[in-house]
Amino acid sequence: MLSQTLVNVAMGRQPAELVIKNGQWVCVQTGEIIPKTDIAIVSGRIAFVGANADHTIGPNTQVIDAAGRFLVPGLLDGHMHVESGMVTVTEFVRAVAPLGTTGMFVDPHEIANVFGLKGVKLMVDEAANQPIHVWVQMPSCVPSAPGLETPGASISPADVAEAMTWPGIIGLGEMMNFPGVIASDEKMHAEMHSTRHAGKTIGGHYPTPDLGLAFHGYVAGGPEDDHEGTRPEDAIARARQGMKPMLRYGSAWHDVATQVKAITDHKLDPRRFLLCTDDSHAATLAFEGHMDRVVRHAIIEGLPPMTALQMATINTAEHFGLAREMGMIAPGRYADVVLVRDLKDFRADLVVAKGKLIAENGQWKEELPAYPYPAWVKKSVKVARKLAAEDFKIRVTSNEKQVTCNVIGVIENQAPTRHLRLELTPEHGEIRSSLVTCHPAPDIAKLALVERHHRTGKVQVALVSGFGLKANCAIATTVAHDSHHMIVIGTDEACMAQAANHLAETGGGQVVIKDGQIIGEVQLPIAGLMSNEHVEAVARQAETVLAGFAACGSELNSPNMQMALLGLVVIPELRISDKGLVDVTKFEFIPVVE
Repeated sequence: MLSQTLVNVAMGRQPAELVIKNGQWVCVQTGEIIPKTDIAIVSGRIAFVGANADHTIGPNTQVIDAAGRFLVPGLLDGHMHVESGMVTVTEFVRAVAPLGTTGMFVDPHEIANVFGLKGVKLMVDEAANQPIHVWVQMPSCVPSAPGLETPGASISPADVAEAMTWPGIIGLGEMMNFPGVIASDEKMHAEMHSTRHAGKTIGGHYPTPDLGLAFHGYVAGGPEDDHEGTRPEDAIARARQGMKPMLRYGSAWHDVATQVKAITDHKLDPRRFLLCTDDSHAATLAFEGHMDRVVRHAIIEGLPPMTALQMATINTAEHFGLAREMGMIAPGRYADVVLVRDLKDFRADLVVAKGKLIAENGQWKEELPAYPYPAWVKKSVKVARKLAAEDFKIRVTSNEKQVTCNVIGVIENQAPTRHLRLELTPEHGEIRSSLVTCHPAPDIAKLALVERHHRTGKVQVALVSGFGLKANCAIATTVAHDSHHMIVIGTDEACMAQAANHLAETGGGQVVIKDGQIIGEVQLPIAGLMSNEHVEAVARQAETVLAGFAACGSELNSPNMQMALLGLVVIPELRISDKGLVDVTKFEFIPVVE
């Protein structure tokens, strides 16, 4: 038995497979840093942690001299979506494990919205093959807002109950349908009941700033964490009500700086708090980092290094009921150890995962084979017809010189949008972008959602402000949370049609058209969401999309990720779906032109 093996190694009766000597033990369970520490490892687990592990060294034991470097538990990302990296699970792991991430809790509700339960199973199977820990949360809300959108597939309570029996499923993914929870919707509560009955964790998603009765009702329903807070009071309220605030720092959503004040200023106990990324773009992963980046940022924002590391290791493991398995350097736990020279400027020198040395100085020490995907996942973009400029016009029947329009206002680095009501001037019976007409309000672009799952032929057209487009251009994406239809923004209807038709031909991705020419593109043939190329290659392609945005005049930090959330009809205030323009504060459809 494993326990006997661990005891035998700890006692010196059996040699360890790997020993790390002379390190500084970052003991997150006690908040101490203990010098001159050795770690003995066997069968993927830690058998001994102490001042001298020489008694565990045999003739075939691999010995690593830490030379005074810090011994840190492997970093855990408590909430994330692999698909946001535009790569597969394998390629995501290839990118982040050498940076010190040895555990991820992934919610594959993006592929679930395209392919349903079989898409989730595909991700679970791939996750099981990884050299690090990849736990899967069963998507809870597919569609995220029933009646307001049409996904490619749906998830039922029976599907959730089945998934709870699968190895590798750690809990229920973010419960985005917060109005359903508050209204005691049968489907939402049945999913949470199955999860609770299985003894697993219920993920939360409460994006509204209302901390009144609606918030209390949501917490009473059962969600146990939340990553949607943006203010100190959000983190404080969640922690006080027994939830785990997840402070996220991804590519576009930067919520650590504000919410960390709950700890630094209001002196709340940090052991209730977690760090996560939620959504990390391929370029962020390739050029900036993953959880190591989050830890560095949290420290810059005022957290002591030990606190930041606890929020990225033991806190996360305890939240998911895995403290016996991971989250700390201690006997019996998986041997997930990261060697770093400087805790404040966290950079992984060496990474051990599941007892094996997998990476050193950012380079893999063993082969990580690509995962073979079936052919059906590359046939997901299904449009009814070839689109034309006419499909992207907004007609106005009023004879008034000005009309009131409901416009989506983008907020940089945040997921919520603003509901703008602007007085615009029709020209020749239609509303045009600010580039080609004289609007009193600047920066108005067209926004369209093209249905791409069921060949309905629907094209919903609205208006968006905040991208700053200053050229005849269009950008299209099949990464469009959560139903992942095709979203197109632009100033020129012909360019919009060209961009949409191009993605229909290539099987999905993101493309930028300027003056009729493709100036940026990333191809994502797997569900229209992912590529199975290495993250560096995808990042280079994605960088051309960001450069394309810039060439079109946009100065947003992550315009492609802001665009991808314009169809997310569970985050206030205004969104677009295949059924129309949605006021998310009221969960009702409203006209583009009043």
